[in-house]
Amino acid sequence: MVFQDRRRAGRLDLEATEMAVRSALHRAGARALSQLLQFPAPSEERRTVACPCGQQAHYHQLRTKPVLTAVGPAEVSRPYYWCPTCHAGQFPVDRELDVENTEFSPGVRRMQAMVGQEAPFDQGREQMKVLAGLEVTAEYVERTAEGVGADIAQRERGEVQKAFPSTSLRDGERSRTVPLDLPAVAGEPIPILYVQMDGTGIPVVKKETVGRQGKIAGQPAHTREAKLGCVFTQTTWDEKGYPIRDPDSTTYTGAIETAEEFGQRLFLEAWTRGWSRALLRVVMGDGAEWIWNLAALHFPGAILIVDLYHARQHLWEVARRLYPDDEGKRKGWVKLHQKRLLDQGRIEKLVRALRSIKSGNPEVAEKLRAEADYFERNAERMRYPKFRRQHLFVGSGVIEAGCKTVIASRFKRSGMFWTVRGANGILTLRCSHCNGRFEDYWEGRRNAIAA
Repeated sequence: MVFQDRRRAGRLDLEATEMAVRSALHRAGARALSQLLQFPAPSEERRTVACPCGQQAHYHQLRTKPVLTAVGPAEVSRPYYWCPTCHAGQFPVDRELDVENTEFSPGVRRMQAMVGQEAPFDQGREQMKVLAGLEVTAEYVERTAEGVGADIAQRERGEVQKAFPSTSLRDGERSRTVPLDLPAVAGEPIPILYVQMDGTGIPVVKKETVGRQGKIAGQPAHTREAKLGCVFTQTTWDEKGYPIRDPDSTTYTGAIETAEEFGQRLFLEAWTRGWSRALLRVVMGDGAEWIWNLAALHFPGAILIVDLYHARQHLWEVARRLYPDDEGKRKGWVKLHQKRLLDQGRIEKLVRALRSIKSGNPEVAEKLRAEADYFERNAERMRYPKFRRQHLFVGSGVIEAGCKTVIASRFKRSGMFWTVRGANGILTLRCSHCNGRFEDYWEGRRNAIAA
């Protein structure tokens, strides 16, 4: 009661008090860190260090620089070495502290990476100020987050290069890159493992679309396609036979890159997740040709499934062309063909039904031909009753949700335009975070520096 009376009287502002205490503790911590970061001049026997040019760099003097730490601004004083041969200088202590070529401590860079992958960079700046009491600019959040993401991406490319040789083999009319014999990932057998993939546009700056055709004929492109893949497992199904995805089993990988590069990336992710020990392997996607080309190349023998809801959209496209002004007929036509043919996996009959429709409108006729070809081409991937009897998913909702939560919610906000390099850095960082691997990366990075 006394506390409440004091609060009403305005004699105690708890928030202001706790923020003031935090600031005081930060200042004290920064002073303590600054004392800890005062490195002495080297002894006589340690006044030379190896230089990258192959010669010896000699101790020159002690130099200081500011470093923003998790408890505020600090100052590090360390030996500076200079090479008389190549005239390059170096600070070995900076490498040991992981502050080389930066004025942010590892702890602050970790914070910037976390907020940068989650929200717009200016919001990240605000979060740093409110949550950590640290003043940084949006530009610094952007540079740091993209830099950390680029480092993760580089490490991932290294793993891909280890898995795939640089030479190509001929496979009929096309060349393909074949993975090396990778060791099986140890563990218990996995009942069902899924691979899903999709693509979605990311708005980019003008220089990233030079020479690229947009979706509208004669108009330039305004986006670049980011390919996203996910891997997850299924162990059981409900009492009605519908599949249940294993909780927290989904991992993502993606980038703005060629289908060939993405295929290698996704294959390695699936292999890491236990593709070799999966009892049942499933690849799902929409009708995009690049998806099934990658499935044939990297996942031979898998069960291939076209997303049922995407296939239904194709029927709606046909209905809109046939009955542009009659909603009732559109719905009736789709219901008939969907329930009796598509959902029942009777794709050959659906193809014959589409080819039997005659139209004097050349555009409608061409649409009918294209859609009939689409269903005919994907017939074996649309045996939905068979898939349901196996208690498998027939919809690729996981990857579609991933395109929204992993990509759209971060990259498609109002006014955002990305460079390919920046988008790939943040997307890699975001996937690492979503996969629960960021802390492992950070720990591994710290151990590598200490080694």
